[in-house]
Amino acid sequence: MMPSIQTLYAVTESTWPPADKTPAGPWMLRNGAGGGKRVSAATAEGEWSTDDLAAAESAMRMLGQDALFMIRDGEDALDAALDARGYTHIDPVTLWACPVTDLTILPVPRVTAFTIWEPLAIMRDIWAANGIGPERVAVMERVTGPKTGLLGRTDDQPAGAAFCAIHERVAMVHALEIMDIHRRKGLGVWMMRQAAHWAAANGADWMSVLCTQANAGATGLYTSLGMKVVGHYHYRILPQPGEPE
Repeated sequence: MMPSIQTLYAVTESTWPPADKTPAGPWMLRNGAGGGKRVSAATAEGEWSTDDLAAAESAMRMLGQDALFMIRDGEDALDAALDARGYTHIDPVTLWACPVTDLTILPVPRVTAFTIWEPLAIMRDIWAANGIGPERVAVMERVTGPKTGLLGRTDDQPAGAAFCAIHERVAMVHALEIMDIHRRKGLGVWMMRQAAHWAAANGADWMSVLCTQANAGATGLYTSLGMKVVGHYHYRILPQPGEPE
């Protein structure tokens, strides 16, 4: 049976973890340590009231972070309450999954993709060139379960990097980046298949991934691989005074 969206939320948390997290009333607050929205957003973990929103905002600002919430499927009431409070809707994300075996039916051509941990300097360079700096690499380093980096090559050159980790037999690929000059050559397909071969060897039954809905290239890649949409989430952020809403 396809993993549920709740399962994929848990996989996301485990395979891309915050620096720390703290329960605060009905909220789970996260310290992202500069690692981006996914590891910095608060989530609702219990019954909440409008008064609880102000407390969460204060706590996030004490951490030196924006007032930022992740809104998961079914959290329409929270979404509406934040909208009424002036929060902006940003970065809608789609989560995808498929059986590992769907991606391991073909062998990966020699010297096309490799699984490597710790990341090589060239992998860090590829990530950095695509906006994934040391703070996001630190997120990968925090993962405690099975994990690996991926290096993709095309035209006899290093061309792509990614990260994959496993939680409860579900593997999730993060930070899949291909250098601009090497895009549209099929490398993303082979890197996903290489991740699946690694995942199968490490006990995973399912492959998963997430991407923003605005990322047409990634959406096309995962569709072409036969992955299915499982669910969604998006963020609500409170603009700072003087910022456009």
